[in-house]
Amino acid sequence: MAEEGLRLTSFYVTCSVCTPSRSSLMTGCYSQRVDMHVNDRNLCVLFPGDKKGLNPSERTIAEVLKNQGYATACIGKWHMGDQPEFLPTRQGFDTYFGIPYSNDMTGRKDGSRPPLPLMRNERVIEAPVDQTRLTERYTQEAIRFIQQHQRDPFFIYLPHTFPHVPLFAGAQHKGKSKNGLYGDVIEELDTSTGAILNTLRKLGIERRTMVIFTSDNGATGGKGRSNGPLRGTKGTTWDGGMREPFVAWWPGQIPSSSTSDALTSTIDLLPTLAHLADADIPTDHTLDGLNIWPILNRPAQATSPHDYFYYYQMQQLQALRDERWKLHLPLVPKLRNWGKPEAESPLMLFDLQTDIAESSNVANEHPDIVERMLKQAQLIRHELGDIAIPALGRRASGWNDNPEFLRMRKR
Repeated sequence: MAEEGLRLTSFYVTCSVCTPSRSSLMTGCYSQRVDMHVNDRNLCVLFPGDKKGLNPSERTIAEVLKNQGYATACIGKWHMGDQPEFLPTRQGFDTYFGIPYSNDMTGRKDGSRPPLPLMRNERVIEAPVDQTRLTERYTQEAIRFIQQHQRDPFFIYLPHTFPHVPLFAGAQHKGKSKNGLYGDVIEELDTSTGAILNTLRKLGIERRTMVIFTSDNGATGGKGRSNGPLRGTKGTTWDGGMREPFVAWWPGQIPSSSTSDALTSTIDLLPTLAHLADADIPTDHTLDGLNIWPILNRPAQATSPHDYFYYYQMQQLQALRDERWKLHLPLVPKLRNWGKPEAESPLMLFDLQTDIAESSNVANEHPDIVERMLKQAQLIRHELGDIAIPALGRRASGWNDNPEFLRMRKR
């Protein structure tokens, strides 16, 4: 895909864990704006039976494209609410096939959590799901949907379950990689992506179809995983947790073997796809994302539409960057992944053009840059919130006062 398409090398997710990151991709907003940065118990992701979910009043990518006549499918891990009103079929998707939350949120013997369910639309069809076949079944589902809608505009959101842990690989891939089980999983995802691209080619629709490949957060590190040369891991606001691989593939529209280091993010996907589909951008809801099609189409000429990008951990702003500089804010305490405090975090400034690993603090050498970015940090704190600072620009999440677990239903 990279040889035949474009790589964005400064592409970010808005959080280094699942739920908030995915809510931003779907809505074009920082998760703090749509109140998906914490669950109903102030934890950093949603859990089975939580009261919160993505508000059905938000307009997702699927809804924007569906209004333009696109057939829409969500295949894979959802993790934006497992109550009926929060499921993909209530958020603009014609069909859904997948698991509603992370694959480590499995059943408990005391009944406090149900077996991990596989869903078809709004019905549980298998529990517990056979995780060894998930990647294969997702791929088959995506290929069927493409074949069924090859003559029509379509949109597929394919959030694979893996490489979230625990890891499972299909029988054809297990034990084949020199990088252990993690390598097996990655190689199966590679095979899946190749099968989907080959389907587009066989049907002769590759020049009418854009494919985007990215992730929702960085790797956890260890056991064959690496975010190098970036610093940090999943669950952190170092770039290793939030700066992600991104490849866009569209023969004839996106130049091959091209790259751009322009500052971009998943929040940009909704306005970009809306532009390509000639769809109206929601005007009743503030969006944080901007159209980056000029970067995808003409990477050598286009520049980022963003002045700044913000690194949040739950309700705390921890860093911000512009095209060149990243400022880590002085924080006492600094929140960790689950809201636990860690040691005092000093003010740090990094030049990302020369120091992608965030290894050399140059704050003392650039007091003017620090002052400018501290002022910008205070502005966004009042818009999106921070500890003890209310968010003036926040909208309410979805809410269900009487949540129930998803369980097997008679067919």
